[in-house]
Amino acid sequence: MARPVATDAATASTPVIVAHDLGIQFKRNRRHRRSFKDLFSEGSRRARPDEFWALRNVSFSVQPGEAVGVVGRNGQGKSTLLKLVADVMIPDEGRVAVSGGVAPLIEITGGFVDDLSVRENVFLTAGLHGMSVQEIESRFDEIIDFADIGDFLDTPYKHLSSGMRVRIAFAVISRLEEPILLVDEVLAVGDRQFKEKCYKRIDELLAGGRTMFFVSHSEADLLRFCKRGLYLDKGKLILDGPIQAVVDRYNSDYK
Repeated sequence: MARPVATDAATASTPVIVAHDLGIQFKRNRRHRRSFKDLFSEGSRRARPDEFWALRNVSFSVQPGEAVGVVGRNGQGKSTLLKLVADVMIPDEGRVAVSGGVAPLIEITGGFVDDLSVRENVFLTAGLHGMSVQEIESRFDEIIDFADIGDFLDTPYKHLSSGMRVRIAFAVISRLEEPILLVDEVLAVGDRQFKEKCYKRIDELLAGGRTMFFVSHSEADLLRFCKRGLYLDKGKLILDGPIQAVVDRYNSDYK
């Protein structure tokens, strides 16, 4: 299914992301019998007893260069929203239109192959995200320097620690030239020195005009990078506004 694409993105007043009445259902893992008719019946769009709306009636737009923080408790639809923007998932209701490519820092180590070396995984992952062999070769040294993995370049990926895996993945994805960056809790893993490198890299990308969706439970990180926030609760968009107001509302509701 082709993603709808917004037009005239060159004008600063035209949003690069537009979501309209966005909704998606998931199934719960319940052990119970369902009839053959149930499996193939379209029925109503209302959720059946074993389904729930991860997101529903979510509408917003994002201008080029905006950094938007997504706030909410675990399981409220934040990561799902980023996956819909990244075209990893297809909505059951509404639509999301995106102008330009997306660099997804979502489930960041997904797609890496355990039995391949770090070197091979860099070429594989960057290639899957659209970089040519020549582009990968030209950026290979800066990717490896950023990841700071020392003598592990030809080590099978499965032998690396979780922190090293995140460093490699962030180094690759953050070197993509896509105009929209989706960041989902990647800064929650890793040592302090690496986090500072990530902060600096994100600052560079934002200064260069990138648009960013930023999911985090760190209030300090949200306030550092974002001027605007979306507060999600039970799959609903509760508040869309200045990041400080959004964080304050979330804190008053749950902290």
